[in-house]
Amino acid sequence: MKLTLKKDHPLPLNQKKMKSQLDQVKSPNQLSETIQKVCSKIAPVWPLQSFVAVNPYLGMMDKGFNEVAHDLDLLGDMSMTLPVSYYLDKLEEGSLKLEDLEEILTEKQMAEKDGNTFIANIKQNQDAEDRTSNVLTVGDTVSLLSPTDWNRFMMSRVSSWSAAYFDIGQATWKATFEKESIFLAWKYEASIDKTTELTGLKGFRKLVADLPENATEAIAQSLAVLDVSEKLTSWYLHGLLRRIGGWSAYAAQLDWDLKLAGKEGGKLEEFLAILISWESCLYQSLESEALQQKWKETKFQQLKLEGQRDVNQYLVQKLILQEAFDRSAQKALIQKFKNKQPEIVKTKPKAQAVFCIDVRSEVYRRNLEAADSQIETIGFAGFFGFPIQHTPLAHNHGDAQCPVLLSPGATIQEHLPNANDQKEATEKRLLTHQVKYLWKAFKSGAVTCFSFVSATGLSYLPKLFTDSFGITRPVPNPKTYGLTKEENKNKAVSLEVTEHAEGVSGLSMEQRVLMGKNALKAMSLTDNFADMVLIVGHGSTSVNNPHASGLDCGACGGQSGEPNAKVAAAVLNDTNVRVELATAGINIPQRVRFLACLHDTTSDDITVYNESQIPADRLAELEDIKKSLALASASSRIERALRMPKASANQLHEAMRGRANDWSQIRPEWGLAGCSAFVVAPREHSKQVDLGGKSFLHNYDWKKDTEFGILEVIMTAPMVVTSWINLQYYASTVDNKNFGSGNKTLHNVTAGIGVIEGYSGDLRVGLPMQSVHDGERFQHDPLRLNVVIEAPTEAINQVIAKHPMVRNLFDNQWIYLMAMNDEGQIAQRYTGNQTWETV
Repeated sequence: MKLTLKKDHPLPLNQKKMKSQLDQVKSPNQLSETIQKVCSKIAPVWPLQSFVAVNPYLGMMDKGFNEVAHDLDLLGDMSMTLPVSYYLDKLEEGSLKLEDLEEILTEKQMAEKDGNTFIANIKQNQDAEDRTSNVLTVGDTVSLLSPTDWNRFMMSRVSSWSAAYFDIGQATWKATFEKESIFLAWKYEASIDKTTELTGLKGFRKLVADLPENATEAIAQSLAVLDVSEKLTSWYLHGLLRRIGGWSAYAAQLDWDLKLAGKEGGKLEEFLAILISWESCLYQSLESEALQQKWKETKFQQLKLEGQRDVNQYLVQKLILQEAFDRSAQKALIQKFKNKQPEIVKTKPKAQAVFCIDVRSEVYRRNLEAADSQIETIGFAGFFGFPIQHTPLAHNHGDAQCPVLLSPGATIQEHLPNANDQKEATEKRLLTHQVKYLWKAFKSGAVTCFSFVSATGLSYLPKLFTDSFGITRPVPNPKTYGLTKEENKNKAVSLEVTEHAEGVSGLSMEQRVLMGKNALKAMSLTDNFADMVLIVGHGSTSVNNPHASGLDCGACGGQSGEPNAKVAAAVLNDTNVRVELATAGINIPQRVRFLACLHDTTSDDITVYNESQIPADRLAELEDIKKSLALASASSRIERALRMPKASANQLHEAMRGRANDWSQIRPEWGLAGCSAFVVAPREHSKQVDLGGKSFLHNYDWKKDTEFGILEVIMTAPMVVTSWINLQYYASTVDNKNFGSGNKTLHNVTAGIGVIEGYSGDLRVGLPMQSVHDGERFQHDPLRLNVVIEAPTEAINQVIAKHPMVRNLFDNQWIYLMAMNDEGQIAQRYTGNQTWETV
């Protein structure tokens, strides 16, 4: 069937016909409610500079895991499992047990309960093609009738416009209508952009110009033009947002930040108005009898989405295999705690080290405890209970250093202790920044870029050589540029309350005491202090890596935990703070010193920042601790190297460090790949268990938590963050096309916000394939998070009952929950609706 264009298309549609169609659209309130519900299903994505792990299924948690899997399969050919072959391989290697498969088949009350028969049947059908999307858009329908791929054209136009409009500093030239709202800016530009009409869309600009200026009204009018029924509206709008899911997610993030600040959102609704306006204008520009008939047939076929619909039996089988795989991993975790060695009698430690709950810290903590059994390690969220806005030296503004679930509190300025050094370093850093900006402008300017190579080509050869061999960095480290090594190490945080042009910074004494008290209680560290307590934030080092911030601390909003560690140490070393803490029952002996440290997870090196505050007669104590840290670093590098390309034993340590400066390295480290458990319990119950760098570890003693307020905080903040991380890795593994960012070697940074794969296309979300796969096999197995909490089940149930978000996570099986007894054994498993079963 050939699609023909109308030569004399009436613009706009007959007004009488339009009014009749608009009368059929649901009331404005109903439509607004539908739009809000659809927009809530899109998870936000943060810019690369503060890349945050996000649960991509965030807006659909009110439904069960399996139900959403079927919805996404119907909506846009999106998968929540890997192919059958993956699970068959796991069955063969033994990480998926046949008895666990049969257990799931029995629980599901399947007709076939024999595992071998189930596997034989699925092997016969594994070549069956998965069903394609049932929700077809106008772009899909037109493309079926025309040799032109209008979907690709629409995506290209919307994406290039979005990159210009949303740009946060990459573009040299600003978008024309950047001060207008999202929908109005697009409407004004699209009404004068001749690209659409030159491509064959006659009258497209006039159609856009005639659209209402209000986004909701434009959506209503477009639905009327396309005659989309009320039953189909939600599915259709959701499908549109998923088609350009990257920019939709970024608009959702703008709404997230606005709502967190107590302001009104609406950014994603405006972006949705652009997408559906494109559809309606495309339909009218190409309207023909063939298109009308095909679109009518398409809508009729899709009406069953809200009623009776065919169940994808092949997907049902894959979901059963996935659940059996989860069950096998869960039982393996239970067995690890059952087989652990008894804990050695606890004595007062000579040092304590507080690490982020990050899975990479589990490796380092285990090796540090092995290097020195007198060092006690503690797990706590990596912002250490200090949600701050951190402004680096010589900057006017900074970044939020806390989970995105929280609003940052006070602004903390970075400074150098000596005033003259401060002034000199500030001037030097500003000059470096200005020169860097001018150099970038020279390289990328419309005219000067042509002479750049001729003028500087040969002089770049030495730099290219040293960069290629990791001797130098291709670009300066943004955290350290413009400062000497000594200046960088001496940078400190200023707690004093100061008024300046940008506002007020610092922490009042009341804030210091409150934050310090809450942090120590949440760590279960209120007594038995060691003489030295290390507050160990973490960050990473890599170059030529757009997703570098994704390797930094998730609890710090995709930033290094260094500023939080410095603030925590400064507050807890404050004599006046300690006096106030004593009145609250927390007595910190005068001899105790808190040290701010940073764990570089790429090289596994530890830096101690405020060691100059240690008295001379105690330096030997510090040196002893630093020796243990060095041993732990070496052991951790060896352990991590087992997952990396092999290097000879005498080169291994340098090879692991070298990945940090290698601009060709697509896997500087594995980040949180493998994360599949979250243990909330005293450290003595996990200390003798090798969790393989796959578990988040949070210290918690329920006996000190009399009203279970700390338990509630853990289950509504750190636990939610870990579920986001786990489900982002899960989704990027099972469906990298829709929920990941594809091939890292093809990435191009766009708008300073994210990456596109190749030269055009949608903004990519999630993790690159290289972050979960080593080229031969997955380094992240798609397993839902197993949360293990040592606390009475009655207390856990109270939190679940109080917080719908937490209840949805467990009751809808997005993650799993188990309870540990006082002996450190996993004894009970949550089965939903606040009920438990004995393991």
